Amino acid sequence: MKPSDFKILIADDSMLARKKLKNCLAGLDYTNVIEAVDGENAVELFRNENPLLVFMDIVMPKKYGIDALKEIKTLNKDAIVVMVSSTGTKVNVADAIKAGANDFLTKPFTVKQVYDVLEHFNK
Repeated sequence: MKPSDFKILIADDSMLARKKLKNCLAGLDYTNVIEAVDGENAVELFRNENPLLVFMDIVMPKKYGIDALKEIKTLNKDAIVVMVSSTGTKVNVADAIKAGANDFLTKPFTVKQVYDVLEHFNK
């Protein structure tokens, strides 16, 4: 699939974090990006937009990222959700994987790490 056809949802309450990831994606030609400002917004946008991949922060207002992940997985068990967090403790990683996360990126991430995730899931 062409990167421009690959719809991606970025869910993070930090505008700076969303912008950094969006710029990283654009540099890799992934330009079909929508943004959620909190966990509730992420679930709503997932339901309405049906993105192929979600980058989800863990610590967010209104709905914790792992709770949003669980809800997204009930909407679509095959949803691809990559958790992104600066709180990359073993407990958070384990909780995210247990809840159905497909992968985990720790902030700050590199362009290469994002590229590797995209290459893995864009087949």
